Amino acid sequence: MGRFISFEGIDGSGKSTQARALAEALRARGEDVVLTREPGGSAGAEEIRALVLQGDPDRWSPETEILLFTAARRDHLEKTIRPALARGATVITDRFADSTRIYQGVTRGDLAATVDQLHALMIGVEPDLTFLIDLPAKEGLARAQTRAGVEMRFEDMGLDMQTRMRAGFLDLAARHARFRVIDGRGSSAEVAARVAQAL
Repeated sequence: MGRFISFEGIDGSGKSTQARALAEALRARGEDVVLTREPGGSAGAEEIRALVLQGDPDRWSPETEILLFTAARRDHLEKTIRPALARGATVITDRFADSTRIYQGVTRGDLAATVDQLHALMIGVEPDLTFLIDLPAKEGLARAQTRAGVEMRFEDMGLDMQTRMRAGFLDLAARHARFRVIDGRGSSAEVAARVAQAL
């Protein structure tokens, strides 16, 4: 059985960059690594990604988002994560269930219990290790807005939302031993060194 690593953080925290960097570092050591992302990571989940990350910020209710993200995650789990772990690979995912716990479960209403019930029913898997790339909300949002593209629905919800998400992630990390909180400030190489040391 392989190992399952997730990267979490607010928008613009650098988690995608760090997930890629860790995957490249482990591959350079000869490891079988699957780098994936959420929402997405399988053909069906990528289709759902377009639904939830594009369009008006008020396009979906938090409850509908929870269902969409869980559907995407289930397909991702079946088609990508489980087969890779079964062959002994290291799976590194850019976001997993913790993002739904924060984005929909905490910051857009008191829906944490709903997220956890659906997760237990349909997913039932947690990463072995989660890196939370932590960055002040204002800095993360500024970074996210400089790379503006079509997938900006959550960034468009503003600084208050990013601030609440950061607090939510830090609270989650304090309650679960699988988390390692990594200071996301500094160069990509500096942050990657902190991730490598924590691993």
